[in-house]
Amino acid sequence: MKRRHFLAASALPLTGCAPAPDITGGFVGVQHQRGHVLRGSTSWPLPARTRRTRVLIAGGGVAGLAAARALRLRGMNDFTLLELEDTAGGNSRGGQINGIACPLGAHYLPVPGDDAPQVQDLLEELGLRRRVAGRWTYDERHLCHSPQERLFFQGQWQEGLLPMQGAGPEALLAYQRFAKLIDNFVRAGGFTIPASKLPLADEQRALDAITFEAWLGRNQLLEPHLRWYLDYCCRDDYGAGIGTVSAWAGIHYFASRHGFQPPGEGDNKDGERAGHESAVLAWPQGNAWLTQRLAAPLGDRLLSGRVVVRVAAGKHGVELDAFNVATQSLERWQADQCILALPLFLAARVVENPPPALRQAAAQLRYAPWLVANIHIQAALHDRPGAAPSWDNVIYGEQAQGLGYVDALHQSLQPVPGATVLTWYRAFGLDPAQRQNLYQQPWAHWRDAVLNELSVPHPDLRDKATHIDVMRYGHAMSTPVPGIRSSAALAALQAVQPAPWRRLHFAHSDLAGYSVFEEAFIQGHQRAMALA
Repeated sequence: MKRRHFLAASALPLTGCAPAPDITGGFVGVQHQRGHVLRGSTSWPLPARTRRTRVLIAGGGVAGLAAARALRLRGMNDFTLLELEDTAGGNSRGGQINGIACPLGAHYLPVPGDDAPQVQDLLEELGLRRRVAGRWTYDERHLCHSPQERLFFQGQWQEGLLPMQGAGPEALLAYQRFAKLIDNFVRAGGFTIPASKLPLADEQRALDAITFEAWLGRNQLLEPHLRWYLDYCCRDDYGAGIGTVSAWAGIHYFASRHGFQPPGEGDNKDGERAGHESAVLAWPQGNAWLTQRLAAPLGDRLLSGRVVVRVAAGKHGVELDAFNVATQSLERWQADQCILALPLFLAARVVENPPPALRQAAAQLRYAPWLVANIHIQAALHDRPGAAPSWDNVIYGEQAQGLGYVDALHQSLQPVPGATVLTWYRAFGLDPAQRQNLYQQPWAHWRDAVLNELSVPHPDLRDKATHIDVMRYGHAMSTPVPGIRSSAALAALQAVQPAPWRRLHFAHSDLAGYSVFEEAFIQGHQRAMALA
């Protein structure tokens, strides 16, 4: 794919350009060695202690936290949640630089539709959603402020993310044709969040069998600007582009919640539906605002720094061994039931004699590594011509390897812009070498990468940046490659397991084949409610 219209004048600076020497920073979050403690360990010492709980939850991401909440709602308080990291939240955790909260992962939640009542109930519980005069309304303090999105295209900023200025009539025609196809899918139904709400129809199975790029080719959607936009959307939501994800996934992105509106129709200039359905909830710390509130009521039932190394299901209960990072000792847990809110590739490693469906699903899934960089700037940046600063800011062109940045203080009502934190994201696709590169390169390499890219629209960034924190995710999310949505193994893991695994309950966004907050939350909620 060639982005022929990216101006030569906007080419990225050479990677040899050195940043200001006084920029501090480093890697944040738990080092990946903690997650790799399973590698090369064939035997463990005897447990230092044995503890008992009625229900054990392994994994404190969104699914695990949702499971814990569901148990509490049902009055089942005899449970324990074990989490690998120092704080719960998984890909929805947050950080702080110089007193400014910022995301370490997912940074927004679309306003959920009626297909996800579990998420709607959570938002109502947290005071974000309430009924006024017979209609549901959302607290405007938490809805993303306008302007939401802009694109650095042909040397200037434009509103929305669809390349528009100078795109030409061919691009506009392609936008309209794609919009009609998406509208047909929306009218036909079948694309929902959660995806499991409706059975998979034959047409969707056919879409799941090919890549999104192949489907675009079959429909003669070859226009470069449209393809760039669709590739960006897939990398942003799934961690890989149109040549990797399935056609089902590419269409699901739009037909399930985002919609696609061609320019000139409705109020949105970025190709998404106008009105309530396109609204998003956003916070300075991203979705950590949600996970922090899910974790707060758990108290000492949430134990962090525990690396699950073994899970054994028996006729009368479950036995789990976890390595306590703080004490450097092994703990043994005994429980009546166990909710495994772990990525499936990890669950397949730790479960003794794993169910065939678990082995098959783990072999099918592919995971994309991600990098999240938080850049503290001491003063507002100078801007190129065009649209005003927005919450989400994206650079057009194949030279831009990142997914753009969000401004942590966009929700702030401060009258004069000042110091803030910019959060830059990069997804690496499914090339195994990229995951290795992610961990091998020093912090300075990623510091230079983000500064080089963002200095194109902001030449004064190097002078105003003071600190950069880098977060690395080796297996950030499962990517919906062809065949995943149709996987019989994933479907089997969502049902009650046969003996001897009946006391194991799998709950993770992996079971949906792709990673978003709603899918993870509903998986955890449903498994816990069924268990209770």
